[in-house]
Amino acid sequence: MINQKCSTLLLKDRRRRRIIKCIYVVGFMDLFGVSMIIPLLSHHVKALGASPTVAGIVGSTYGILQLFSSTIVGSWSDVVGRRYSLLTCLLLSALGYGLLGMSTSIALFVLARIPVGLFKHSLSICRALLSDLVSASERPLVMGHFNAASSVGFILGPVVGGYLTEHEGGFYTSSFTCAAIFIINAGLVWMIPQSETLADRNDTVCRNDTSTGYHEIHFSKSVQNGSHTNSHHPLLTAETQQESTSPGKHQGGFRWRDVTFLQPVWKQLSSVGSRIHIVASSDMWDLFLVRLLMAIAIMLYYSNFSLAMEERFSLKPKMTGYLISYSSTLGALAGFLVGPVTQLYKNNMPALLLHSTVLTCTLIFLYAAAPNVWQVLLTSTFFAISTTIGRTCITDLELQRGGVQASGTLIGAGQSVTAVGRILAPLLSGLAQEFSPCGPPSLGVVLALAAVALLLIRIPKWDAREMTKTAKLRNSK
Repeated sequence: MINQKCSTLLLKDRRRRRIIKCIYVVGFMDLFGVSMIIPLLSHHVKALGASPTVAGIVGSTYGILQLFSSTIVGSWSDVVGRRYSLLTCLLLSALGYGLLGMSTSIALFVLARIPVGLFKHSLSICRALLSDLVSASERPLVMGHFNAASSVGFILGPVVGGYLTEHEGGFYTSSFTCAAIFIINAGLVWMIPQSETLADRNDTVCRNDTSTGYHEIHFSKSVQNGSHTNSHHPLLTAETQQESTSPGKHQGGFRWRDVTFLQPVWKQLSSVGSRIHIVASSDMWDLFLVRLLMAIAIMLYYSNFSLAMEERFSLKPKMTGYLISYSSTLGALAGFLVGPVTQLYKNNMPALLLHSTVLTCTLIFLYAAAPNVWQVLLTSTFFAISTTIGRTCITDLELQRGGVQASGTLIGAGQSVTAVGRILAPLLSGLAQEFSPCGPPSLGVVLALAAVALLLIRIPKWDAREMTKTAKLRNSK
């Protein structure tokens, strides 16, 4: 009986692994298609007759839309399920890139950027789906591999886009190719079985010695469309309990999974608003503030990199490009280090986040004070690794503290915070460059130090809260 049960679970685990690999492919193709277009956008809008000011305003439209839509779309994926929300985002993004391929005027260019700005959240939903499919111990490893696959796509995309641009109508060919890639991704997501989009993190049944050798298989009852049935979510527990005791709710209370893609829009919007309100009023401001500070610090490091290399070391743009490509490649490969490093820290994510933040701060300082190019090369090598691990750490901590049942809302909120950093970083970089080419990274050091100080203050409180929670669970048993 036990052997038969374990065999069934191993079969489900193999299916789950196939879905995870499919999501890796979606992430790779997503950034591969997008990175074909990004380097060409400014040239195309200027070719349409836009002045530099108009081109800047048009370029900022995407970032502003992403700032307000990422949390909403992420929360919507929690409500209606990952599969339908991911399909919607992919198809509407394909529509946007298709319109971009037909843009012969500035008005049509702006129109094409609207659906992309509102719904290009496919990577965030993919991360939320991966967090649904794996246990907490596996999550950093899987997220690291997903980030690595996506980064490889981002490295290869500009090469193909640049090649297509050399031919007549190259921008339009690249845009239609990107739209086709998103349609193919939608087809891949459509083939994912609805009943295989959720893994349980609560019932440990048997140890899978044949596949990983170090983690246990976690499963739960499959739920149609990837919506969740368990009510362990730390951010939603109070509200769920309150609704379950309210009169007039069928079967003892309203459940989030009762809201589906086919439900009225007002019901979906009400659920989305409730989730965003719960996250906004939660005690997670410290994590989001650390994310904001480090996002700006990292962007300041890269903001005037090419100009600083030329002014400080008389480095030609070609060599600077090689240095940037080298760093990007290392960043992609660093995704495969996340799992082993997490095991080394025994899944102590707060300590790992603190150490990676300290390392990032130190490397920015060494870059700002570098006396020669070789020290810049050395700092770039470790900087790519520390930032990759730091991003995965802070996402995992957000899911740990907020709960995976609202992973879409949490990841979307994190993307909104990063979008704020993208808005502030160019402004701060411009002001800092007025004083010195080393001004932006020097300001980045100050912000990174603030993040380190915040972590030193807050991590003991996180540990105390975790010990209290563990004690309560033991007493309840």
